Amino acid sequence: MARVSQEHLDARRRQILDGAASCFARNGFHATSMQDVLKEVDLSAGAVYRYFGGKEELIAAIVAEVLDTVRGILEQATEESPPPTPDVLIPRALARMREQRPATLDGGEWMFPRLMIQVWTETTRNPELAVVLGEGYRKVRTAWGKVAESYRDAGLMPAGTDTDAMARAMIALVQGFAAQMALFGGISEQTLRDGLRALMAVRCAPGTPGTGSPHG
Repeated sequence: MARVSQEHLDARRRQILDGAASCFARNGFHATSMQDVLKEVDLSAGAVYRYFGGKEELIAAIVAEVLDTVRGILEQATEESPPPTPDVLIPRALARMREQRPATLDGGEWMFPRLMIQVWTETTRNPELAVVLGEGYRKVRTAWGKVAESYRDAGLMPAGTDTDAMARAMIALVQGFAAQMALFGGISEQTLRDGLRALMAVRCAPGTPGTGSPHG
């Protein structure tokens, strides 16, 4: 019997993950059965269970893969000189995610934001998934912290900036943007870029606490 190549195995795993992600985004995690996934990917149960033991393993693998991709994008950004500012980096990351996970739902809607909502919901009741998401979040938070440090080192932010606080804020911004896309649609990366540039242009009023003024 001919030996199956690693390339074939990787492609089959990718096929299963993409099909499962489409099902979860379209119908929700609990309304999706493994039979739905099998139908979506047009594979036998044996072929799918060779890679994943069930829905929980599928969604955990999807989460880990997405977070690793985001972390890689951020780590790459720290090697650029000067580092890309948030109004460039965040839309770039979302565009890269769209390229790597281009699958859409019926009507052309990008499925990734809706999938994120499903993951967050399931995490609140699934301890195993919460561990996976928590670990991934810590890695992304660390990567964002390094991006913030690169801003500071490049002189783009004051020396005393709390880089971890900025990391948390940037993660929250991306999460909120994804939630808007999932719930309301019709929002582009350009909208996010324009909004970020507007926020970055805001200056604190004299005497605002925390600005380093004599009244702070």
